[in-house]
Amino acid sequence: MFDRASAYIIAEVSANHNGSIERAEAIIHAAAETGADAVKLQTYTADTMTIPCDNEYFRIKGTLWEGKTLHDLYQEASTPWEWQPRLKALANDLGMDCFSTPFDATAVDFLEKMNVPCHKVASFEVVDIPLLKKIASTGKPVIMSTGMASLAEIDEAVTTLRENGTTELALLKCTSAYPAPPEEANLRTIPHLAQAFNCVAGLSDHTLGSAVAVGAVAAGARIIEKHFTLARADGGPDSAFSMEPHEFRQMVQDIRTVEKALGTVCYDLTPKQKESKVFRRSLFVVKDMEAGEVFTEENVRSIRPGYGLPPRFLPVALGRRSATPIKRGTPLALSLLS
Repeated sequence: MFDRASAYIIAEVSANHNGSIERAEAIIHAAAETGADAVKLQTYTADTMTIPCDNEYFRIKGTLWEGKTLHDLYQEASTPWEWQPRLKALANDLGMDCFSTPFDATAVDFLEKMNVPCHKVASFEVVDIPLLKKIASTGKPVIMSTGMASLAEIDEAVTTLRENGTTELALLKCTSAYPAPPEEANLRTIPHLAQAFNCVAGLSDHTLGSAVAVGAVAAGARIIEKHFTLARADGGPDSAFSMEPHEFRQMVQDIRTVEKALGTVCYDLTPKQKESKVFRRSLFVVKDMEAGEVFTEENVRSIRPGYGLPPRFLPVALGRRSATPIKRGTPLALSLLS
């Protein structure tokens, strides 16, 4: 699934449907128009995530969702399970993959009935070893975000997945802050993940704008995931760090441009460079000369264009005599030296 020439670009629907399946469908239509390769859902209910409890342990502090309880947030943000087969069918009809992040074993079973092409593991679930075993047992490709995880925790998660049935794995560098500061992206981790775990690596990006995502592709990312909404002004739990369609479209275009620009290690002249080569400097006679006249720095110079001898021949020419009369503006050639 990840063996492709171009980066795999995922539009994360998350909670941006704002409780409306019509809006969810509009988001999927908009994602298709931007050039996204896939849309991603999240499969959970408030009760599969946590319990309704209002004590200090369950009340959110220090984030966009300050003051809410976990149960209230997940109740608001969840995507109804009965919508998801319909949303997947729509995405497939529009030429995109559609898959989801399961947050418990029942969600994995549900998504398997939907025949999703892969499973996504959220950063917060990297340490949920029983869930990883359940996901791995499907044999499907796995994309796992690594926000907050230490190298040892990533290693344990990867080992768990591979020992329990995962054969195709991608790891995403992720900064689990909403929004995430660019200076905390540490994109150089991406090629290290790929090398350390012998897998595809990419970026799950919560920064604002597209610069970090485009830079990630230049750093070696093969997968890019960004939250996607119709309009941030419409609000919702994830709207503040989501991209609007025109922004996502420009990001896709910029990524594709960067991919073309990366190319290969190459020192050969491209066709365009060959056309430009004529504008290099070369040796020209810059004053009319008689036959037998001595070449000096007054009558031969290194100038543009490049039709004469290369500039390194200047010491060879100086002090020699002209073999024939030479007009000003004549490219210097060895045949003109006596």
